[in-house]
Amino acid sequence: MSPSPNSPTAARKPSAAVRAMTGPTKAAITFLCLGEQAGSDLMKRLSTAEIERITHAMSRLGPIPAEIVEDVLSEFTESVITGTGSVTGSLSAAEALLRKFMPEDEVAELLNTVRGNNRQSATWRRFASLDESVIANYLEGEHDQTAAAILNNIDTSVAAKVLPLLGTDRMYDVAERMVGMEAVPIHMMRQIEETLKKDIMSDTVHTSAAETHQRMADMFNKLDVQAFEQLSQTLDQRIPETFQAIKQRMFVFDDLVRLSTQDLAQVMRGLEGDTLPLAMRGAKKELRDYLMSCLPQRSRQMLMDEMEATGPVRGRDVNAAQTTMVDYAKVLADQGLIQLPSHTDEEDEIFE
Repeated sequence: MSPSPNSPTAARKPSAAVRAMTGPTKAAITFLCLGEQAGSDLMKRLSTAEIERITHAMSRLGPIPAEIVEDVLSEFTESVITGTGSVTGSLSAAEALLRKFMPEDEVAELLNTVRGNNRQSATWRRFASLDESVIANYLEGEHDQTAAAILNNIDTSVAAKVLPLLGTDRMYDVAERMVGMEAVPIHMMRQIEETLKKDIMSDTVHTSAAETHQRMADMFNKLDVQAFEQLSQTLDQRIPETFQAIKQRMFVFDDLVRLSTQDLAQVMRGLEGDTLPLAMRGAKKELRDYLMSCLPQRSRQMLMDEMEATGPVRGRDVNAAQTTMVDYAKVLADQGLIQLPSHTDEEDEIFE
């Protein structure tokens, strides 16, 4: 007798938060649930690179609610594992797992790498998120060698936009140093990071108009579609220029049409369950046609059949699916697997 939909053993659809998680993050949660002994036995079978990625993810988890844990585990089992409590990911939890099967010196080396990456990535991510003009202005006061080291250590797409803002002559000098630069000594990079924290990461910088616009854009991205449309009407009337600048920084479902066909196809391939057909049900015709054109003929027909078979759907389910699709696109972009359109790119539509 199959379980009823309301029974504790019935299959449970993963939440949007879980569907947007990366593989290493889900693996880290699973290892925490397995416990030190079973987890360490399984981790022995992984490569060094895989262990490092999972350790890095585990060190950043923090407390994980029980419902998220259950959603993650449900992806590996046919029914929800009952009785699973919440777990907490931390560097100490990762360390306890590693010590079960790795030599002491290797554990120490791996943890030092992860600690350094955590500190470094946070600093450089915050720095790279600043407006390109803010970064260029900051580099004006730095030596060419320091500017080259900084640009070599941030995302290449950001560096490519900053470099021309330095002026023609200095752009050549800094680019030449970037090309010829060897590994920068660790102590020098630490000095640069400390300077960045003190100067660029100050509160006065973060209250600039560009940063405020980006924060508001991130918040609006997470708003319910109907709530944002209502808010848009008022803001368009009261602060039209400012609101337009914020909208240019947003990345919402309709912006998927600005992705390349290859990147969009990768996003769609990674979606699970009925996310894609639900999201498509609420898509505008132009976007729906473009999404369809990115799929092979067989996949396109299967998707159309699935959309027809679902029948009437609730608007909030469609909105949730579209949000999941956008979140997943951002995850892939953070991993460097796809390129999201920048707010500084031309607003050209893509026609096939």
